Amino acid sequence: MNPSPASTNAPRSPGLWQLAWRRLLEDRIAVVSMVVVGLFVALTVASSLNWIARNWNEEIAVGYAPPAFTGKQAVADNSPDTTAKPALTTDPYPGRVRDPLATELAELRGQSAAPHGQAAEPPMEINGIRIVDPIAKEFAEALAAADAMATAPRATSLIFGADKWGHDVLKKLIKGSETSILVGLCAALVATLIGTLLGAVSGYFGGWIDDFCNWFYSIFTAIPYLLLILTIAAVLNQKGVTTIILILGLTGWTGIFRLVRAEYIKHRSREYVQAADAIGASHARRMFVHIFPNVSHISLVQLSVHTVGFIKSEVILSFLGFGVPVDKVSWGSMLGEAQNELILGYWWQLAAATAAMALLVTAFSMFTDALRDALDPKIK
Repeated sequence: MNPSPASTNAPRSPGLWQLAWRRLLEDRIAVVSMVVVGLFVALTVASSLNWIARNWNEEIAVGYAPPAFTGKQAVADNSPDTTAKPALTTDPYPGRVRDPLATELAELRGQSAAPHGQAAEPPMEINGIRIVDPIAKEFAEALAAADAMATAPRATSLIFGADKWGHDVLKKLIKGSETSILVGLCAALVATLIGTLLGAVSGYFGGWIDDFCNWFYSIFTAIPYLLLILTIAAVLNQKGVTTIILILGLTGWTGIFRLVRAEYIKHRSREYVQAADAIGASHARRMFVHIFPNVSHISLVQLSVHTVGFIKSEVILSFLGFGVPVDKVSWGSMLGEAQNELILGYWWQLAAATAAMALLVTAFSMFTDALRDALDPKIK
């Protein structure tokens, strides 16, 4: 008997993810939050690909140049510094940093050192041995770059102002968002993976496996979280983005473990799991093919929640000096610099970093709340 046309053309009922997406789009606050988070992620990707903020560490303005919207301008002073002491007491050209080997080679020739900017003397021979200055070329290039930087015109105001060295605060803000958001997302992925795996194994098998995982969980929760990450950071004593990701990811899985374990304990005795056991499904298939799709919204929501938390943790670590190295910038390092600037009345770097972090954290938190409501299977 052939099925009727009505039965073959019947629309399929939407699944969990389609319903969740529809509910998410119906929430205006969720859509606005999702757009804000997407813009920050787009800035992070563009910055990591060096499309924008590539030259964030160039000194393009005078020190502490104010923001343009204040209507103030700093006084530009591009005159060379003549008060600096010479690098060597025998330097006949005071005020200049000189190649330390140039003076010794000139003494061997019986001459005075060549003036700054003059071409280096040709190689000399003593007893048939050719003697050359091995760093003359590199030193000349460095001096030329320093002279060009010293004499280049500098801006007296920028959109968001400049820091002590004349770096553009707006470019630092974009480059710092790359570091902070990358740390938050990657650390949240590591913590979610660890917490989900341990919670699934503990809740599904129970017994001594559950006791061991709970004992391991108790060790991490017995120590205050901030003290734990500061202690690990001090013991490792190695700054870097990868180190921060590992510190946060390996210590932040406890909340995810507790929630996933409770869900697996609730679902392991359900009828669909018993039916899978009756047809001979393995433990791994029952855990990750049958049960996990029904609890995956827990892991997804916790991923969003921990991303926000880890962004704030990275800011705290960088602010206290345990975060990114000096050749990188993050929102935490910007806040660390701004604490000294605020005493002098230069508030714009603090305001920029604080506003960006507050905007991202607020948008991410509101998006997480909307995502939790959209993925809740109890809400129809």
